[in-house]
Amino acid sequence: MGSSVGQRAFQNARLQKRQKADVLPLLGRALELHKKGLLSEARAAYQQLLQIAPNQFIALHMLGVMESDAKNYQQAEILLSRAVAVDPRSAEAHMGLGVALNGLKRHDEARASYRKALALKPNYALALSNLGNANAALDLHLEALDSYDRALTMDGNLAEAYNGRGSALCRLRNYDEALTSLNRALSIKPDYAAALANRAVALRELQRFDEAMADCNRAIALAPDDVNGWLWRANVLLQTQRIAEALSDCERALAIAPDSDQAHLVLGLCFAGLGRVDEALASFDRALDIRPDLQSAISSKIFTLDFVANASVEQHQQARQIWWERIGAKIASEVAAAPHDNSRDPDRRLVLGYVSSDFNAHSAAFIFKPVLQHHDRAQFEIVCYSCSSKADATTSEFQGIADRWRDASQWTDDRLAAQIRADRVDILIDLSGHTRGNRLGVFARKPAPIQVHGWGHGTGTGLPTIDYLFSDPVAIPAAVRHLFAETVVDLPCFVTLAPLPAGIARAQAPALSNGFVTFGVFNRISKISDEAADVWSRILERVPGSRLLIKDVALDDQLVRDKLLARFAACRLPAERVDLLGATLRSEHLASFNRIDIALDPFPQNGGVSTLEALQMGVPVVAKLGSSLPSRAAGAILSALGLPDWVADSDEAYVEIAVGRAARIGDLDRLRRELPAQIDAAAAGNPVSYARAVDDAYRAMWKRYCSGGV
Repeated sequence: MGSSVGQRAFQNARLQKRQKADVLPLLGRALELHKKGLLSEARAAYQQLLQIAPNQFIALHMLGVMESDAKNYQQAEILLSRAVAVDPRSAEAHMGLGVALNGLKRHDEARASYRKALALKPNYALALSNLGNANAALDLHLEALDSYDRALTMDGNLAEAYNGRGSALCRLRNYDEALTSLNRALSIKPDYAAALANRAVALRELQRFDEAMADCNRAIALAPDDVNGWLWRANVLLQTQRIAEALSDCERALAIAPDSDQAHLVLGLCFAGLGRVDEALASFDRALDIRPDLQSAISSKIFTLDFVANASVEQHQQARQIWWERIGAKIASEVAAAPHDNSRDPDRRLVLGYVSSDFNAHSAAFIFKPVLQHHDRAQFEIVCYSCSSKADATTSEFQGIADRWRDASQWTDDRLAAQIRADRVDILIDLSGHTRGNRLGVFARKPAPIQVHGWGHGTGTGLPTIDYLFSDPVAIPAAVRHLFAETVVDLPCFVTLAPLPAGIARAQAPALSNGFVTFGVFNRISKISDEAADVWSRILERVPGSRLLIKDVALDDQLVRDKLLARFAACRLPAERVDLLGATLRSEHLASFNRIDIALDPFPQNGGVSTLEALQMGVPVVAKLGSSLPSRAAGAILSALGLPDWVADSDEAYVEIAVGRAARIGDLDRLRRELPAQIDAAAAGNPVSYARAVDDAYRAMWKRYCSGGV
């Protein structure tokens, strides 16, 4: 027995000695191949070595790092877990395992691995930087910044930490400081594709689109297999109305990373911009399958539902409820709102706070600017919180209107909410709803005693922390008001519009000189549903010689033009009867209404500003009244301005109104001359009268609050 045991021990010793003799040369060869960049050969050498010595630490570690670098995170995690088991005192192995876990989106486990590495090696700058990456992936951006800053105190030339810091600062809206960090990363590592992609994000938010595009192009050239270059370039293209190109980049991004929630989100935005509503909603749903609390995807889905023909008010409000459940309620529970100590004097001068990303030449600004201009300043002080870095002549006008102006474009929601409290705002008004650039996270924090939503989107937010919603009886009928989170307050119309700029001339009905009727659509082409295109084609079929003029900035893209004309051709409307116009200056845009006799309002999502502009220029509008607020907008405007007979309740009625009116050119020309005075006489079209109604509504809200109500 003893002899047998001794023999086995002797044989094992000889085997280990032989394995050691085989392992060392193989390890040396693998490391040399790795050093020379011959990665396939190095991988094969490490694998061969591990067949002989399965627990060889260096081979496990190095092969694991190689797999991680190649984004084979599952295999990397297996190898590096084995390496850590062999040598639990290796800080480098724990750090490598953290990278693999982070790549697998197991961010909490990654943080634990990085912390083990730091416990073994406290001055391990790269591990601290990677800990920042894991924190950032969990949206713990302040913790991420702390990790990056600590890493940089240890190694001031760590490009990875500067890059991570820049990315975190972007997420915290601090774009100027983000640029400083990303520029530093690129000064250390000029061909750093990830830093270029992140810098493009900051530049895009700062409206520096050409520079952002250049960074994206360079990032793609350096790392064509990295999803971020394609993704952020798609964002820039989308924001500059090059939708077809953006769509192509999204498809490239998804080919690289099929499970990228951001890529599915941006793809959905591209589809929405092209009017491909079903595909847009499917993309947003895919993004939310991957990340259920992706705020921008929920808001984008809410906005896109406006374009769905059969979507009910209940469905619209249910979508908003999802935003509250997944986003808003969490914010409200984490940031317990302190009581408001605003003086409850019912008659004192009140502080109104307006929050918007559209204090610039944006269509929404034309709606709410006259309200701000004509407030009774003896009763109200105005504070504007501007949440966009875009500034132009219109921004200067708003700065002149405001008693206090706050540039909140690079403020976090916490900082903005704190400033609103410090400014002692009594009534805080959201002007964005779920549109781009909204700050609903601030409203979830309830920084003011009364909060209101109106004008910018005007369809309700779903936030129980917003008390009131401005609308009118046509836009939101009494029968559906119980579905809204906010209490609906009626104004003369849910919107008004600033008067036309001076010097804009109105012409007679063009059919008088042309000899044919011109119908016009001056809306985003994303609003042109297949149903609307079919109805418009039927109208032109019944009005001999008539033409259709469509105007939208997206029509500067030839591919978009071709696809739109193909859609009409499929409805039997030939391209030679359709004229397309792209972007122009606003004065030229308004003058273009002189080329049309009758405006055709789209559905299910109606026009807003475009409807009012047509009427101001003397052009009557045919509209169809639907069930949800977006499909009742034009009907509400026309009813408020005394033109209910231009509102249809079916496709057939819409066709009959358009065809019947087109046959009476003299009546069209007479109405064209009468409309401006008719609009000015209506409270909905007169900015002074409209603002007085708003003032009265604010005072009634405040008195209700002072008496103990909401």
